[in-house]
Amino acid sequence: MSEDESVLEELRSAVREFLDDKSPEDAVRKLMESESGFDPAVWAQAAEQLRLPALALPERYGGDGFGLVELGVVLEEMGRALLCAPFFSTVVLAAQALLASEDAEACGRHLPGIASGATTATLAVAEESGSWDPALISTRALPDGDGGWKLTGRKCFVLDGTTADLLLVVARTTGGPTLFVVDPQAYGLTATAMETLDSTRAMARLTLEAVPARRVGSDGAGGRVMAKVLDVASTALAAEQAGGARRCLEMSTEYARIRHQFGRAIGSFQAVKHKCADMLVQVELAEASAREAARTAAEEPTEFPVAAAVAHACCSKAYMSVAMENIQVHGGIGFTWEHPAHLYFRRAKASQLLFGGPAVYHERLLDRLGI
Repeated sequence: MSEDESVLEELRSAVREFLDDKSPEDAVRKLMESESGFDPAVWAQAAEQLRLPALALPERYGGDGFGLVELGVVLEEMGRALLCAPFFSTVVLAAQALLASEDAEACGRHLPGIASGATTATLAVAEESGSWDPALISTRALPDGDGGWKLTGRKCFVLDGTTADLLLVVARTTGGPTLFVVDPQAYGLTATAMETLDSTRAMARLTLEAVPARRVGSDGAGGRVMAKVLDVASTALAAEQAGGARRCLEMSTEYARIRHQFGRAIGSFQAVKHKCADMLVQVELAEASAREAARTAAEEPTEFPVAAAVAHACCSKAYMSVAMENIQVHGGIGFTWEHPAHLYFRRAKASQLLFGGPAVYHERLLDRLGI
């Protein structure tokens, strides 16, 4: 094992130990039903003890300067544990949007708080259709005459939108889609929790009625920012999906060994063996594509958009397939509310749809390939 691989395994071991303690199934179920959707004490511990929010942020903003490879390890473990926390919204979406904006003032103002864990944040892009296509954004931004802006419109499927300390909103100006910072306590802003298939990932609907905002980056640069964010976010989500798929495989093989029928373990039956073998192939493919995309981001940046789109497509399909087979291997008990198999299925389906669904991400892959 190389030195780099050893470091990654140490990181994985530390994160898994932390999540085994802080995100067992009973904690996940409790947080699913809570108003905030996450435990602030656990979030603070993740920041103070493991510095997870700082991991992939530049050192000049208080981060640790690592990249998508290390972030992918963390997200695989979070996906495996179904962690209820604003990590994806804060570290992957909001922080990466700030970095992609190339606005040094905004980055210097907001990223240190994100790195320390003191600030949670999110990025609001999608509207009623759920699409992340900049051409479909209808939320409007108008100058207020004093150097600021007023935003009017509605955003949907905003991760952790009711609890975030900082909101980044993509709205349309005369120059095109543009990124803005909004105070969640601003007058005219209403955040309402949405009831979705996956209760482990909190989402909200934001209604903006002439809400004051500050522009981040250049006017009309929102499309470019979103393209960069989607590449990183797709790779990060792929890692999370691969981690969830791996856990589904583990659950199935464990159950196949201990569940007996007709006097023998069900894992000895050919049909169950084949299911588990097919699941293993899907999991290995998911992990390989997610990790390759993360590696490409650092070593072959010109190839990264294609690798990110491939990872998104592979991992979305693999997670859905493995989550469904996990329920089948468990039989009747896998369909019950008391069993965790359905929680992974719900996360798999919701993740598949997070950035627009199969039709959209296949079109994105074709676009990245220039076809």
